[in-house]
Amino acid sequence: MNINLKSVFTSGFVAGIVIIISGLGMIPLVGNQMDEVLESRALPPLSDGAMGYFAIMSIVLGISMIWIYAFVQSKYKSKLRVAVTVALIIWFLTYFWSNAALVAYGFMPFRLAAIGTAYGLLELLLAGIVGSKLYKEVRKK
Repeated sequence: MNINLKSVFTSGFVAGIVIIISGLGMIPLVGNQMDEVLESRALPPLSDGAMGYFAIMSIVLGISMIWIYAFVQSKYKSKLRVAVTVALIIWFLTYFWSNAALVAYGFMPFRLAAIGTAYGLLELLLAGIVGSKLYKEVRKK
């Protein structure tokens, strides 16, 4: 099995951009609730540097998700099922697990974490499907 690394990076980059853009769509849902949570813990609002960090990590997440997709997809017939499964696994290990920990620690209100976790599921599913559609396998000679 050969993975097309160029396609992993380009389609993964696009998947990361999908994550960033869809993440911006969550802002109207939560408004300034995150700033209120941070303020209640004597922390400053998210800085431009923090937002840049999250953007870079979204790109890394998109590339990672498509690399895992590329690794797994050649073994199965349904490419869509593989894309959805990989997105679900990544979502569980990133969004669900970390947000559940934030609620358990008492740092994040349940409602805000639930919105972020559900929204994260939607954005990773969308990013995984878009990235998987763009990924091109290495052509066999």
